[in-house]
Amino acid sequence: MLKQHRKLSMFVRCTIETHEEAGIRPSKTYQSFVAAAGSHRDLSFIEKDVRNYITRKVQNISEKYDAKEFGKYLVRMKEKNQNFFFELNLEGDHCIKHAFWADARSKAAFDYFGDVVSFDTTYNTNRYNLVLGSFVGVNHHGQSTLLGCALMKNEDIQSFKWLFEAIELCVPSTIHRWCIWHIMKKIPRKLNGYKEHIDIEQEMSHVVWNSYTKDDFDRNWNDFLTKYGLEGNKWLSELYEDRHIWILVYLDHHFWAGMRSTQRSESVHSFFNKFITKNSSLRQFVKQYDNCLASREQAKREFDAADFHTVIPGILCRHSLCVLSFERVDNVALKYILERWSKNIKRRHTHIKSSQDEPVLEPRSKTFDELVFRSHNISEFASESEELTGILHRADKVMAEMEEYQERRKGKILLTHEEATLSNVNDLQSPPRIKTRGRPKNRLA
Repeated sequence: MLKQHRKLSMFVRCTIETHEEAGIRPSKTYQSFVAAAGSHRDLSFIEKDVRNYITRKVQNISEKYDAKEFGKYLVRMKEKNQNFFFELNLEGDHCIKHAFWADARSKAAFDYFGDVVSFDTTYNTNRYNLVLGSFVGVNHHGQSTLLGCALMKNEDIQSFKWLFEAIELCVPSTIHRWCIWHIMKKIPRKLNGYKEHIDIEQEMSHVVWNSYTKDDFDRNWNDFLTKYGLEGNKWLSELYEDRHIWILVYLDHHFWAGMRSTQRSESVHSFFNKFITKNSSLRQFVKQYDNCLASREQAKREFDAADFHTVIPGILCRHSLCVLSFERVDNVALKYILERWSKNIKRRHTHIKSSQDEPVLEPRSKTFDELVFRSHNISEFASESEELTGILHRADKVMAEMEEYQERRKGKILLTHEEATLSNVNDLQSPPRIKTRGRPKNRLA
Protein backbone atom coordinates (compact mmCIF):
# COMPACT_ATOMS: atom_id res chain seq x y z
CA MET A 1 0.00 0.00 0.00
CA LEU A 2 1.42 3.37 -1.04
CA LYS A 3 2.07 5.87 1.74
CA GLN A 4 -0.20 8.53 0.22
CA HIS A 5 -3.11 6.08 0.32
CA ARG A 6 -2.67 5.13 3.96
CA LYS A 7 -4.65 6.92 6.67
CA LEU A 8 -5.91 6.46 10.24
CA SER A 9 -9.58 7.25 10.80
CA MET A 10 -10.73 8.96 13.98
CA PHE A 11 -12.10 5.66 15.27
CA VAL A 12 -8.73 3.98 14.69
CA ARG A 13 -6.84 6.82 16.38
CA CYS A 14 -9.10 6.73 19.46
CA THR A 15 -8.76 2.95 19.69
CA ILE A 16 -4.96 3.18 19.50
CA GLU A 17 -4.92 5.76 22.31
CA THR A 18 -7.21 3.60 24.47
CA HIS A 19 -5.07 0.51 23.91
CA GLU A 20 -1.88 2.42 24.65
CA GLU A 21 -3.33 3.69 27.93
CA ALA A 22 -4.34 0.12 28.85
CA GLY A 23 -0.80 -1.12 28.20
CA ILE A 24 -1.64 -3.16 25.09
CA ARG A 25 1.35 -3.57 22.78
CA PRO A 26 1.16 -1.93 19.31
CA SER A 27 1.46 -5.31 17.56
CA LYS A 28 -1.58 -6.62 19.48
CA THR A 29 -3.49 -3.42 18.70
CA TYR A 30 -2.81 -3.83 14.99
CA GLN A 31 -3.78 -7.50 15.04
CA SER A 32 -7.11 -6.57 16.68
CA PHE A 33 -7.84 -4.28 13.70
CA VAL A 34 -6.89 -7.10 11.29
CA ALA A 35 -9.19 -9.55 13.09
CA ALA A 36 -12.08 -7.06 13.00
CA ALA A 37 -11.59 -6.23 9.31
CA GLY A 38 -11.01 -9.81 8.19
CA SER A 39 -7.59 -9.36 6.58
CA HIS A 40 -4.65 -6.95 6.22
CA ARG A 41 -5.86 -5.94 2.74
CA ASP A 42 -9.08 -4.51 4.14
CA LEU A 43 -7.25 -1.95 6.29
CA SER A 44 -6.20 1.51 5.13
CA PHE A 45 -2.99 1.41 7.19
CA ILE A 46 -0.14 -0.89 8.25
CA GLU A 47 1.38 -1.75 11.63
CA LYS A 48 4.11 0.87 11.15
CA ASP A 49 1.41 3.58 11.03
CA VAL A 50 0.12 2.45 14.42
CA ARG A 51 3.61 2.63 15.93
CA ASN A 52 4.33 6.01 14.36
CA TYR A 53 1.05 7.43 15.69
CA ILE A 54 1.88 6.27 19.22
CA THR A 55 5.34 7.84 18.99
CA ARG A 56 4.17 11.15 17.49
CA LYS A 57 0.83 11.77 19.16
CA VAL A 58 0.64 9.68 22.35
CA GLN A 59 4.17 9.57 23.73
CA ASN A 60 5.63 12.72 22.19
CA ILE A 61 4.84 15.07 25.07
CA SER A 62 7.38 17.83 25.59
CA GLU A 63 9.05 17.95 28.99
CA LYS A 64 7.90 21.53 29.47
CA TYR A 65 4.21 20.77 28.97
CA ASP A 66 4.42 17.39 30.67
CA ALA A 67 5.27 18.96 34.03
CA LYS A 68 2.45 21.47 33.55
CA GLU A 69 -0.04 18.69 32.79
CA PHE A 70 1.13 16.84 35.91
CA GLY A 71 0.56 19.99 37.99
CA LYS A 72 -2.87 20.53 36.40
CA TYR A 73 -3.82 16.95 37.27
CA LEU A 74 -3.01 17.56 40.94
CA VAL A 75 -4.97 20.83 40.95
CA ARG A 76 -7.98 19.21 39.24
CA MET A 77 -8.02 16.44 41.85
CA LYS A 78 -7.88 19.03 44.62
CA GLU A 79 -10.80 20.93 43.07
CA LYS A 80 -12.87 17.72 42.87
CA ASN A 81 -12.25 16.91 46.53
CA GLN A 82 -10.65 19.29 49.00
CA ASN A 83 -9.31 16.33 51.01
CA PHE A 84 -6.98 15.42 48.15
CA PHE A 85 -3.46 16.24 49.35
CA PHE A 86 -0.34 16.99 47.36
CA GLU A 87 2.93 18.77 47.85
CA LEU A 88 5.66 19.65 45.33
CA ASN A 89 9.27 20.50 46.08
CA LEU A 90 10.82 22.47 43.20
CA GLU A 91 14.36 23.32 42.29
CA GLY A 92 15.56 26.83 41.46
CA ASP A 93 14.53 26.52 37.80
CA HIS A 94 11.07 25.23 38.87
CA CYS A 95 11.85 21.65 37.83
CA ILE A 96 10.11 19.02 39.95
CA LYS A 97 12.47 17.62 42.58
CA HIS A 98 10.02 15.81 44.87
CA ALA A 99 6.30 15.17 44.67
CA PHE A 100 3.90 13.49 47.09
CA TRP A 101 0.15 13.01 46.80
CA ALA A 102 -2.66 11.03 48.42
CA ASP A 103 -6.29 11.08 47.31
CA ALA A 104 -9.19 11.59 49.72
CA ARG A 105 -10.07 7.88 49.86
CA SER A 106 -6.48 6.90 50.68
CA LYS A 107 -6.28 9.56 53.40
CA ALA A 108 -9.48 8.26 55.00
CA ALA A 109 -8.25 4.65 54.72
CA PHE A 110 -5.11 5.65 56.61
CA ASP A 111 -7.26 6.25 59.71
CA TYR A 112 -8.14 2.52 59.73
CA PHE A 113 -5.13 0.83 58.13
CA GLY A 114 -2.28 3.23 58.83
CA ASP A 115 -1.15 1.23 61.86
CA VAL A 116 1.24 -0.72 59.63
CA VAL A 117 2.69 0.93 56.52
CA SER A 118 5.24 -0.45 54.09
CA PHE A 119 7.41 1.95 52.08
CA ASP A 120 9.66 1.01 49.19
CA THR A 121 11.07 2.57 46.02
CA THR A 122 11.48 1.42 42.44
CA TYR A 123 12.97 2.72 39.20
CA ASN A 124 12.24 2.98 35.47
CA THR A 125 8.71 4.34 35.82
CA ASN A 126 9.18 7.59 33.88
CA ARG A 127 11.42 9.28 31.33
CA TYR A 128 12.98 11.59 33.94
CA ASN A 129 14.34 8.73 36.06
CA LEU A 130 12.38 9.99 39.08
CA VAL A 131 12.26 7.33 41.79
CA LEU A 132 8.78 6.03 42.62
CA GLY A 133 7.99 5.51 46.30
CA SER A 134 4.73 3.98 47.52
CA PHE A 135 3.09 3.84 50.95
CA VAL A 136 1.08 0.61 51.29
CA GLY A 137 -1.09 -0.63 54.15
CA VAL A 138 -3.05 -3.83 54.84
CA ASN A 139 -6.86 -3.68 54.83
CA HIS A 140 -9.30 -5.90 56.71
CA HIS A 141 -9.13 -8.55 53.95
CA GLY A 142 -5.36 -8.82 54.24
CA GLN A 143 -5.06 -7.04 50.88
CA SER A 144 -2.56 -4.31 50.04
CA THR A 145 -4.09 -0.84 49.95
CA LEU A 146 -2.31 2.17 48.45
CA LEU A 147 -2.11 5.04 50.93
CA GLY A 148 0.11 7.50 49.08
CA CYS A 149 2.62 7.94 46.30
CA ALA A 150 5.86 9.89 45.86
CA LEU A 151 8.30 10.78 43.11
CA MET A 152 11.86 11.74 44.04
CA LYS A 153 14.81 12.93 41.99
CA ASN A 154 17.15 10.63 43.92
CA GLU A 155 17.37 8.55 47.09
CA ASP A 156 19.65 10.76 49.14
CA ILE A 157 19.13 11.64 52.78
CA GLN A 158 17.56 15.03 52.00
CA SER A 159 14.94 13.45 49.76
CA PHE A 160 13.82 10.96 52.40
CA LYS A 161 13.96 13.65 55.07
CA TRP A 162 11.59 15.81 53.04
CA LEU A 163 9.25 12.86 52.44
CA PHE A 164 9.13 11.53 56.00
CA GLU A 165 9.04 14.88 57.78
CA ALA A 166 5.26 15.05 57.69
CA ILE A 167 4.96 11.46 58.93
CA GLU A 168 7.23 12.16 61.89
CA LEU A 169 5.20 15.25 62.80
CA CYS A 170 1.79 13.64 62.36
CA VAL A 171 2.63 10.22 63.84
CA PRO A 172 5.47 10.74 66.35
CA SER A 173 4.99 7.26 67.84
CA THR A 174 5.72 5.52 64.53
CA ILE A 175 7.89 2.41 64.92
CA HIS A 176 10.27 1.90 62.00
CA ARG A 177 11.28 -1.52 60.80
CA TRP A 178 13.80 -2.59 58.18
CA CYS A 179 12.95 -5.10 55.48
CA ILE A 180 14.52 -8.38 56.61
CA TRP A 181 14.34 -9.82 53.09
CA HIS A 182 16.63 -7.11 51.70
CA ILE A 183 19.11 -7.61 54.53
CA MET A 184 19.29 -11.38 54.04
CA LYS A 185 19.65 -10.88 50.28
CA LYS A 186 22.83 -8.86 50.86
CA ILE A 187 24.60 -11.63 52.81
CA PRO A 188 26.30 -13.30 49.79
CA ARG A 189 27.57 -9.99 48.43
CA LYS A 190 28.79 -8.72 51.80
CA LEU A 191 30.47 -11.95 52.99
CA ASN A 192 31.67 -13.71 49.83
CA GLY A 193 35.24 -12.57 50.51
CA TYR A 194 35.59 -15.10 53.33
CA LYS A 195 36.90 -18.59 52.63
CA GLU A 196 33.98 -20.28 54.39
CA HIS A 197 31.36 -17.86 53.05
CA ILE A 198 28.84 -20.62 52.24
CA ASP A 199 28.91 -21.97 55.80
CA ILE A 200 28.84 -18.39 57.14
CA GLU A 201 25.68 -17.59 55.15
CA GLN A 202 23.89 -20.71 56.38
CA GLU A 203 24.92 -20.12 60.01
CA MET A 204 23.84 -16.48 59.96
CA SER A 205 20.43 -17.41 58.50
CA HIS A 206 19.98 -20.00 61.23
CA VAL A 207 20.78 -17.44 63.96
CA VAL A 208 18.38 -14.86 62.49
CA TRP A 209 15.41 -17.18 61.95
CA ASN A 210 15.77 -19.57 64.89
CA SER A 211 16.46 -17.35 67.91
CA TYR A 212 13.27 -17.27 69.98
CA THR A 213 14.30 -14.91 72.78
CA LYS A 214 16.50 -11.82 72.90
CA ASP A 215 19.02 -13.61 75.11
CA ASP A 216 19.12 -16.52 72.65
CA PHE A 217 19.83 -14.19 69.75
CA ASP A 218 22.58 -12.27 71.58
CA ARG A 219 24.27 -15.51 72.60
CA ASN A 220 23.89 -17.18 69.18
CA TRP A 221 25.12 -14.06 67.37
CA ASN A 222 28.25 -13.75 69.50
CA ASP A 223 29.00 -17.48 69.09
CA PHE A 224 28.55 -17.08 65.31
CA LEU A 225 31.02 -14.15 65.13
CA THR A 226 33.59 -15.98 67.27
CA LYS A 227 33.32 -19.24 65.31
CA TYR A 228 34.19 -17.57 61.99
CA GLY A 229 36.38 -14.71 63.25
CA LEU A 230 33.93 -12.01 62.20
CA GLU A 231 34.23 -9.73 65.24
CA GLY A 232 35.84 -6.97 63.13
CA ASN A 233 33.31 -7.02 60.27
CA LYS A 234 31.84 -3.51 60.09
CA TRP A 235 28.63 -4.50 58.30
CA LEU A 236 27.76 -7.20 60.81
CA SER A 237 28.62 -4.88 63.74
CA GLU A 238 26.23 -2.20 62.39
CA LEU A 239 23.49 -4.79 61.88
CA TYR A 240 23.84 -5.91 65.47
CA GLU A 241 23.61 -2.31 66.73
CA ASP A 242 20.34 -1.94 64.82
CA ARG A 243 18.99 -5.41 65.70
CA HIS A 244 15.92 -3.89 67.38
CA ILE A 245 14.50 -2.81 63.98
CA TRP A 246 14.98 -5.99 61.95
CA ILE A 247 15.44 -9.09 64.12
CA LEU A 248 12.08 -10.83 64.62
CA VAL A 249 12.39 -11.53 68.35
CA TYR A 250 12.91 -7.81 69.03
CA LEU A 251 9.77 -6.86 67.08
CA ASP A 252 7.23 -9.56 67.86
CA HIS A 253 5.60 -7.56 70.66
CA HIS A 254 4.42 -4.96 68.09
CA PHE A 255 1.54 -5.33 65.65
CA TRP A 256 2.72 -5.79 62.03
CA ALA A 257 -0.34 -7.24 60.24
CA GLY A 258 1.82 -10.14 59.09
CA MET A 259 4.40 -7.90 57.41
CA ARG A 260 8.13 -8.28 57.88
CA SER A 261 9.30 -7.17 54.42
CA THR A 262 8.42 -4.58 51.76
CA GLN A 263 6.80 -7.24 49.60
CA ARG A 264 3.47 -5.42 49.60
CA SER A 265 5.00 -2.24 48.19
CA GLU A 266 6.76 -4.33 45.57
CA SER A 267 3.43 -5.88 44.53
CA VAL A 268 2.07 -2.39 43.84
CA HIS A 269 5.21 -1.55 41.88
CA SER A 270 4.78 -4.71 39.81
CA PHE A 271 1.30 -3.45 38.85
CA PHE A 272 2.73 -0.12 37.70
CA ASN A 273 5.51 -1.85 35.79
CA LYS A 274 2.96 -3.67 33.63
CA PHE A 275 1.87 -0.39 32.08
CA ILE A 276 4.66 2.11 32.71
CA THR A 277 8.15 2.15 31.20
CA LYS A 278 11.24 4.31 31.52
CA ASN A 279 9.92 6.34 28.57
CA SER A 280 6.54 7.14 30.17
CA SER A 281 5.60 10.76 30.69
CA LEU A 282 4.30 12.09 33.99
CA ARG A 283 0.88 12.43 32.41
CA GLN A 284 0.88 8.75 31.48
CA PHE A 285 2.10 7.86 34.97
CA VAL A 286 -0.79 9.55 36.80
CA LYS A 287 -3.28 7.89 34.44
CA GLN A 288 -1.96 4.51 35.53
CA TYR A 289 -1.97 5.65 39.16
CA ASP A 290 -5.70 6.33 38.75
CA ASN A 291 -6.16 2.86 37.23
CA CYS A 292 -4.34 1.29 40.16
CA LEU A 293 -6.63 3.00 42.67
CA ALA A 294 -9.72 1.94 40.72
CA SER A 295 -8.62 -1.72 40.47
CA ARG A 296 -7.85 -1.89 44.21
CA GLU A 297 -11.24 -0.36 44.99
CA GLN A 298 -13.00 -2.93 42.80
CA ALA A 299 -11.07 -5.82 44.39
CA LYS A 300 -12.08 -4.61 47.84
CA ARG A 301 -15.78 -4.56 46.85
CA GLU A 302 -15.51 -8.11 45.50
CA PHE A 303 -13.93 -9.36 48.73
CA ASP A 304 -16.62 -7.63 50.79
CA ALA A 305 -19.27 -9.55 48.86
CA ALA A 306 -17.50 -12.93 49.12
CA ASP A 307 -16.77 -15.25 51.99
CA PHE A 308 -13.45 -14.48 53.62
CA HIS A 309 -11.14 -17.42 54.25
CA THR A 310 -7.70 -15.80 54.31
CA VAL A 311 -5.58 -16.52 57.39
CA ILE A 312 -3.98 -13.29 58.63
CA PRO A 313 -1.33 -13.34 61.35
CA GLY A 314 -2.51 -11.57 64.48
CA ILE A 315 -6.18 -12.57 64.48
CA LEU A 316 -8.07 -15.73 65.31
CA CYS A 317 -8.31 -17.93 62.23
CA ARG A 318 -11.09 -20.44 61.55
CA HIS A 319 -8.85 -23.26 62.78
CA SER A 320 -8.57 -21.63 66.21
CA LEU A 321 -12.33 -21.19 66.29
CA CYS A 322 -12.80 -24.89 65.50
CA VAL A 323 -10.55 -25.81 68.42
CA LEU A 324 -12.50 -23.49 70.73
CA SER A 325 -15.74 -25.02 69.52
CA PHE A 326 -14.40 -28.54 70.14
CA GLU A 327 -13.39 -27.50 73.66
CA ARG A 328 -16.92 -26.05 74.10
CA VAL A 329 -15.70 -22.50 74.58
CA ASP A 330 -18.81 -20.49 73.72
CA ASN A 331 -17.46 -16.97 74.14
CA VAL A 332 -14.34 -15.29 72.77
CA ALA A 333 -12.79 -12.44 74.74
CA LEU A 334 -13.55 -9.03 73.21
CA LYS A 335 -9.84 -8.26 72.92
CA TYR A 336 -9.68 -10.84 70.12
CA ILE A 337 -12.54 -9.26 68.19
CA LEU A 338 -10.94 -6.24 66.55
CA GLU A 339 -12.91 -3.80 64.43
CA ARG A 340 -9.83 -3.42 62.25
CA TRP A 341 -10.39 -6.88 60.70
CA SER A 342 -14.19 -6.90 60.59
CA LYS A 343 -15.88 -6.62 57.20
CA ASN A 344 -19.17 -5.64 58.84
CA ILE A 345 -17.89 -2.27 60.07
CA LYS A 346 -18.91 0.70 57.90
CA ARG A 347 -15.70 2.61 57.32
CA ARG A 348 -15.64 6.21 56.24
CA HIS A 349 -13.28 5.71 53.29
CA THR A 350 -15.66 3.19 51.63
CA HIS A 351 -18.08 6.05 50.93
CA ILE A 352 -15.39 8.06 49.14
CA LYS A 353 -14.64 7.31 45.50
CA SER A 354 -11.06 7.20 44.30
CA SER A 355 -10.04 10.54 42.79
CA GLN A 356 -9.95 9.54 39.15
CA ASP A 357 -9.17 12.16 36.56
CA GLU A 358 -11.55 12.75 33.67
CA PRO A 359 -9.91 12.94 30.24
CA VAL A 360 -9.72 16.45 28.83
CA LEU A 361 -11.09 15.87 25.33
CA GLU A 362 -11.31 18.20 22.38
CA PRO A 363 -14.96 19.08 21.50
CA ARG A 364 -14.81 16.90 18.37
CA SER A 365 -13.33 13.93 20.25
CA LYS A 366 -16.00 14.19 22.93
CA THR A 367 -18.78 14.30 20.30
CA PHE A 368 -17.19 11.37 18.46
CA ASP A 369 -17.11 9.21 21.61
CA GLU A 370 -20.77 9.97 22.32
CA LEU A 371 -21.80 9.07 18.75
CA VAL A 372 -19.81 5.83 18.80
CA PHE A 373 -21.50 4.79 22.04
CA ARG A 374 -24.94 5.46 20.55
CA SER A 375 -24.09 3.70 17.28
CA HIS A 376 -23.05 0.54 19.17
CA ASN A 377 -26.48 0.36 20.81
CA ILE A 378 -28.23 0.95 17.47
CA SER A 379 -26.11 -1.70 15.71
CA GLU A 380 -26.76 -4.26 18.44
CA PHE A 381 -30.50 -3.69 18.18
CA ALA A 382 -30.51 -3.80 14.36
CA SER A 383 -28.52 -7.06 14.23
CA GLU A 384 -31.47 -9.00 15.67
CA SER A 385 -33.13 -9.41 12.26
CA GLU A 386 -32.65 -8.69 8.55
CA GLU A 387 -35.65 -6.36 8.58
CA LEU A 388 -34.14 -4.16 11.29
CA THR A 389 -30.79 -4.23 9.49
CA GLY A 390 -32.53 -3.06 6.31
CA ILE A 391 -34.01 -0.10 8.16
CA LEU A 392 -30.57 0.85 9.43
CA HIS A 393 -29.13 0.73 5.89
CA ARG A 394 -31.41 3.63 5.03
CA ALA A 395 -28.90 5.73 6.95
CA ASP A 396 -26.85 5.76 3.72
CA LYS A 397 -29.11 8.61 2.60
CA VAL A 398 -28.26 10.53 5.77
CA MET A 399 -24.57 10.03 5.02
CA ALA A 400 -25.05 11.47 1.53
CA GLU A 401 -26.81 14.52 2.99
CA MET A 402 -23.94 15.12 5.45
CA GLU A 403 -21.35 14.87 2.65
CA GLU A 404 -23.36 17.35 0.57
CA TYR A 405 -23.54 19.75 3.52
CA GLN A 406 -19.80 19.45 4.07
CA GLU A 407 -19.11 20.32 0.43
CA ARG A 408 -21.33 23.42 0.67
CA ARG A 409 -19.40 24.57 3.75
CA LYS A 410 -16.07 24.18 1.96
CA GLY A 411 -17.20 26.53 -0.78
CA LYS A 412 -18.16 29.30 1.68
CA ILE A 413 -15.61 32.14 1.72
CA LEU A 414 -17.22 34.60 4.13
CA LEU A 415 -17.54 34.28 7.91
CA THR A 416 -19.40 37.07 9.68
CA HIS A 417 -19.56 37.81 13.39
CA GLU A 418 -23.28 37.02 13.43
CA GLU A 419 -22.80 33.38 12.46
CA ALA A 420 -19.34 32.67 13.93
CA THR A 421 -19.22 29.80 16.45
CA LEU A 422 -16.46 27.89 18.22
CA SER A 423 -17.06 25.01 15.82
CA ASN A 424 -16.41 26.87 12.59
CA VAL A 425 -13.67 29.03 14.11
CA ASN A 426 -11.82 25.82 14.97
CA ASP A 427 -11.84 25.01 11.25
CA LEU A 428 -9.79 28.08 10.37
CA GLN A 429 -6.43 27.29 8.79
CA SER A 430 -3.27 29.37 8.54
CA PRO A 431 -2.21 30.50 5.05
CA PRO A 432 0.51 28.31 3.50
CA ARG A 433 4.00 29.31 4.58
CA ILE A 434 6.08 30.72 1.73
CA LYS A 435 9.78 29.95 1.78
CA THR A 436 11.87 32.73 0.29
CA ARG A 437 15.43 32.67 -0.97
CA GLY A 438 17.91 35.18 0.32
CA ARG A 439 17.15 38.54 1.84
CA PRO A 440 13.54 39.91 1.55
CA LYS A 441 13.37 42.65 -1.08
CA ASN A 442 10.59 44.69 0.54
CA ARG A 443 11.13 45.80 4.11
CA LEU A 444 9.40 48.32 6.31
CA ALA A 445 11.46 51.48 6.77
